[in-house]
Amino acid sequence: MKKVSRRNFLKSSAALGSFIVLPSYVALGSKAKSGIKAPSERVNVAFVASGGKGYRNRLIFENSGLMNVVALCDVDLEREEPQKSAAAHPGARQFTDFRVMLEEMEDEIDAVVVSTPDHSHFAVTMMAMALGKHVWCEKPLAHSYGQCQRMMDLAERSGVVTQMGNQGHSSPNYFQFKEWTEAGVIKDITKIDAHMTRGGSWGGWGKHVTKYESEPLPEGLNWENWIDVAEMNPYSPRLHPNKWRGWVEYGNGFLGDWAPHILDTCHRFLKLGMPEKITAIQRVGGNDFVFPEASIIRFDVPAREGMPACEINWYDGWKNKPKIDLQYGDLVTDNVTGKASRKPLELDYAGKMLYSKDMVFKGGHHGQILQVVPREKYIDIRKSLPRFQTRCSDHWTNFLLACKGEEETRSPFSVGAPLTQFMLLGVICQRVGGELEFDRESERFTNSDAANALLDPAPRKGWEEFYAL
Repeated sequence: MKKVSRRNFLKSSAALGSFIVLPSYVALGSKAKSGIKAPSERVNVAFVASGGKGYRNRLIFENSGLMNVVALCDVDLEREEPQKSAAAHPGARQFTDFRVMLEEMEDEIDAVVVSTPDHSHFAVTMMAMALGKHVWCEKPLAHSYGQCQRMMDLAERSGVVTQMGNQGHSSPNYFQFKEWTEAGVIKDITKIDAHMTRGGSWGGWGKHVTKYESEPLPEGLNWENWIDVAEMNPYSPRLHPNKWRGWVEYGNGFLGDWAPHILDTCHRFLKLGMPEKITAIQRVGGNDFVFPEASIIRFDVPAREGMPACEINWYDGWKNKPKIDLQYGDLVTDNVTGKASRKPLELDYAGKMLYSKDMVFKGGHHGQILQVVPREKYIDIRKSLPRFQTRCSDHWTNFLLACKGEEETRSPFSVGAPLTQFMLLGVICQRVGGELEFDRESERFTNSDAANALLDPAPRKGWEEFYAL
């Protein structure tokens, strides 16, 4: 590991608990090269991952007109998308190591956008926050329960602006769920069925993958930095690029990819917190290396703050959808006989159903709004339903405006970390199986040492410093 010497970062940062780190433009004042003092000025942004999701994030951030791209970091600068990013911003410096980037450009960077694979969110985000940089980090926030806790704690201590990249939290669904919950339209939810029914790149791998395969390392690929804090394994095109999500050491499967886009508003406004029990109802395929290609995971959340206990069922894998009672489908009249019958309710490839005593809601993913079902129920109550905001800054603009002090982020780490932790408990259940009892106070499983071992795995040698921040 290259030691970061400037201001003895790793040494001094370990004492973060005793002082508050300020954003660079506050702490350094006129010494900050970025010079951000007035709201009219742009935010100087560094992108960690300039290909893949980082490439797409950069394009959307550019639409805001609120940023300057000052640095681009990617473990493989020879790929097409990193080269396109570099060509679009010829003045931005390029790096393959985020540690070197943050060391050499500390005074020139105001915010960092992290779009790397799940296993490598943690270290760069922690270092950026310790240096007073605002951070956008893709979902899921981290790869382990313990990493999420550390990121949430440091975000609070450092006072920087943070945002998790679940963009549905800056959408009509966010405002609808908030307004309808506060107005008592959404209340007493006792069951949620959520699903994502597309196949993953790891489909069928569980039958024959018994180890990490090895192939020659492509020229220019910084594999040491791609591995980051995770367990070292040889390069394989089944890991990089873009196929890491199904491997348990590096990704979080369908739950990590889609739960932050489907269950985000449920988790926040129904105050779900952590479950007290997680059960693997079904696991198809998978082994110690890759996630199941299909699963059903049940979360049981106890009664809290006047809300009843709630059962959340997560379905993932090809065509693995929950069954919906016919009574929630629309009434259809036959043109010949004149008889009315119910048409089965059709579910999209991803979405959710919320059940309460008096009302049932059908929802989609990302920013899609909820529908009251069946339709005749909606017709009866539609005039009484509260209006909600449908226009706002998008998620990317919201982050930059928050960096400038003009808005507050809608999915800060204080929101994104608990949502990710909830999901990660399900990921552990996908891996371990069975019925897991979770103590919400001690944040430990009471009946599985194997599950507890996955809550906060130690980093590999040379990367421990980031866990001490």
